Amino acid sequence: MISSKNYTFYIASTPGKMRKLIVPAYVLHGLAALAIIGSITVLAAVGSYSRMLLKVGNYNAVRQERDVWKKQVRELQSTVKDTNQRLDAVQSLATDVAMTFGVMKYHPAAFEQTDAPSSPEEVFDRSVEQFTFLKRNAAVIAVSAEGLRMMPSMAFADSNYTPSIWPVLGHITDGFGERLDPFSGEGAFHTGVDVGADYGAPVYATADGIVQDAGQHTGYGRVVIVDHGFGITTWYAHLSAYAVVPGTRIKRGEVIGYTGISGRTTGPHVHYEVRVNNAPVNPWRYMRSNPAGD
Repeated sequence: MISSKNYTFYIASTPGKMRKLIVPAYVLHGLAALAIIGSITVLAAVGSYSRMLLKVGNYNAVRQERDVWKKQVRELQSTVKDTNQRLDAVQSLATDVAMTFGVMKYHPAAFEQTDAPSSPEEVFDRSVEQFTFLKRNAAVIAVSAEGLRMMPSMAFADSNYTPSIWPVLGHITDGFGERLDPFSGEGAFHTGVDVGADYGAPVYATADGIVQDAGQHTGYGRVVIVDHGFGITTWYAHLSAYAVVPGTRIKRGEVIGYTGISGRTTGPHVHYEVRVNNAPVNPWRYMRSNPAGD
């Protein structure tokens, strides 16, 4: 029996006995609403949990893929680094061989043009310098139109434009070639020699030439680059100060800067490079005497 305000339920508990239960209508309506809300909440929670599981699965897959790519990139970087080191070594060896047999391009710094006014004495001195150079290297100059040719090794060795002295009074702390990088601990190709000296010690030009650059270079710190002609340049790095400016014409043994710790360095020293057509060669073969004894 159902009334407008209550619901009456008859419950048979034992044979022959009936129990009457009267429940207000609003109670049943409230229970029904709670049931519907609970069902919706459970369904929403299940859906949200499912989406979360899906996202976690996708994230793990992406993370694994990223780890694989990172490993491949590291392997590729290691291969490229090893290849570059081998290429540097081969290029250095090839240039060293060319230097041994005197294969040079005729472009002496002695004949560099300058717009600066010169006195009669300077013009005379420069003319004598050019004549002496031409006399010593007549074999090369006679066929300069051919570009490359064999230059007598003795003539090249005696030239004032050939590096021949130590850049600073000191001792060798690191040589040319393969070594362990002092910062990373990994194998690296050292493109010059390190000469340890006191901070502020004078650094000397190892041959006649023209200052090509005097400025900051990444890793080198303060560096002076001298062009000696024939495609030969020398680099003097980690300086504390400069004694020359770009364009300065210098002689072997002149001070061009001072020992320092600029750039990537563990102590005061000069990183000295000899480059031929911008390829580093072993500077040790050109370090025959010290600046004081030259």
